[in-house]
Amino acid sequence: MLKLASIEKAYKTAGGSVPVLKDLSLEIEGAGFCAILGPSGSGKSTLLNIIGLLDRPDSGQVFLDGAPADFASAAEAARLRNRLIGFVFQSFQLLPRLTAWENVALPLLYRNVPRKDRKPQALAMLERVGLGDRAEHHPNQLSGGQMQRVALARALVSNPRLLLADEPTGNLDSVTASEALTLLRTLNRDFGVTIVMVTHDRDLAMTCDRQIEIRDGRIIADTRRQ
Repeated sequence: MLKLASIEKAYKTAGGSVPVLKDLSLEIEGAGFCAILGPSGSGKSTLLNIIGLLDRPDSGQVFLDGAPADFASAAEAARLRNRLIGFVFQSFQLLPRLTAWENVALPLLYRNVPRKDRKPQALAMLERVGLGDRAEHHPNQLSGGQMQRVALARALVSNPRLLLADEPTGNLDSVTASEALTLLRTLNRDFGVTIVMVTHDRDLAMTCDRQIEIRDGRIIADTRRQ
C-alpha cells in the first residue's frame, strides 16, 4: 500500500538548513495498523505530511497503491489525496458552522458526489461510528470523543485505502482515548483500510500491529506485535 524510498527532508532556517528526515525507507502493507512513535522533533509529523502528500521530500520517492506520487503537480497530489487518503487530526478540524453530517459529507463534495447522495452516505457513516443520533448537532454541541468520531466518519466516508491519524487521542481523556482506539481497530478490520498513526505515547503504540520508532529523522526500531 505504501512505500518510501530514501526520503530526505530538511527545512531552511535563518541559521541554515536543518535536516529532519535522513535517507528514510519504509514499506507498509495493506490493511495494517501501524504506529509511528517518537519524541517531539524526531521527524514523525514531517513523515506523516510527506506520506499524506501535504509536503514533498527534498529527495527520494513515495509510492501509494503501487504508483509513484507526483509531487510536481499540486493538482495531481490533491487528486491522489482525495482518492486514496483520509486524515484524522488531534484538533478534529471540524467546521463549526456545519452540522455533524455536513462535516462528514465534505469529502464527497470534493469528489463531485451528487448532492442527493451525500447526506445518505454521511448519515450511514455516522451510524457506523455510533453517532447516528447526533447528525444534526454542531461541533460545539458534541463532546471531545463525539467530535473525534465525526472526524473519523469524515475520514472514512469516501472509502480511502489509507487513513493517517496524527495524535488522534491527544485531546481526549484516558477512557475516551481507549474508546477511540478501539473504534480505530474495528474500522481497520471492517473496512480493510491501512492505518498509520503518529503518537508519542508508547503504551498506545504497543497496541498497534506494528511500531516504527523514529529518532533524529531515522528509523531506530521496527517491531511487530506477536
